[in-house]
Amino acid sequence: MRDHKINLLQNAEGKNSKKKNPAKGKGFGYQVLGFGAGGGKAIYAVDWLIVAGGGAGGGNKGAGGGAGGYRTSFQDSCVASICVEAGCVSVTVGAGGPNPGTACGQNGGDSSLPAFCLTSAGGGGGAAHCNVNGKTGGSGGGGSPVCGCGAAGNVPPTTPPQGNPGANGTSLKGGGGGGANAAGSGQTGGSGKTTTIAGSSATYGGGGGGGSHGPSGSSGGSGGPGGGGNGAHSGPGTSGQAGQANTGGGGGGSGGVSGISSGGPGALGGSGIVILRFPACASLSVSPGTNQTSTAPGGEKIATMKVTGTVTAA
Repeated sequence: MRDHKINLLQNAEGKNSKKKNPAKGKGFGYQVLGFGAGGGKAIYAVDWLIVAGGGAGGGNKGAGGGAGGYRTSFQDSCVASICVEAGCVSVTVGAGGPNPGTACGQNGGDSSLPAFCLTSAGGGGGAAHCNVNGKTGGSGGGGSPVCGCGAAGNVPPTTPPQGNPGANGTSLKGGGGGGANAAGSGQTGGSGKTTTIAGSSATYGGGGGGGSHGPSGSSGGSGGPGGGGNGAHSGPGTSGQAGQANTGGGGGGSGGVSGISSGGPGALGGSGIVILRFPACASLSVSPGTNQTSTAPGGEKIATMKVTGTVTAA
């Protein structure tokens, strides 16, 4: 089936505006909008959540990766739902930033609804070792120990912001990556945001914790709620914790020991997720089989996309 592109109820970049309620009609037992009321294909008002892949944590005594960008129309009066005609919709789900070894962490992949020009940016990678800044992204990566600066989040900018900055590094600790709900703070990754778009409460977009390279055994930073991986404690070759899959969580920074030149590898970021919430009257199928459909307590039909694929509505 071909993809269908229907105009958004606001501009493509989600700038502030009042959420509009399109004229509605009823026909053949389903909700239809606009011209669909005359007997054409059903057109559904669909809420969406788009979370990008988290950035990888930095290697060699590194910082936490930033969370993947978080954007949604659900329960937000300033962001419009989309109008989806019965048929096939393509969805892109971003991968987490790959394990960087002992280098700076790489950014996560973007997640998007290409036909609707809606994109969340991958999280920024965490910095490695000394005097290195984190990378910008949906949320920014943390700065390296010894003068490294945390990177900006919400890059490119969206309204509302899709993420927050990473934290600066300190003398012996990498900065925490930014999260969807809060900036990184010290070694701790920023917290993610909680949503009930799929019917139950879930948190996405936690920043990765920064690694430590003080005396052997010093603790690493905690990853932010929403899938952020913990930073590694001090010790030769210790690796940070990976961001949780399908949360957009940032990877944790690696550990090391002062006076030893090499540290452990950074940790990969968590992959992203896209969730679409259709009216109860819709019938959904998804591909490939890794993706899922479900029904919310109110009867709404949910497509949960864990990998790149398609949603077909009838």
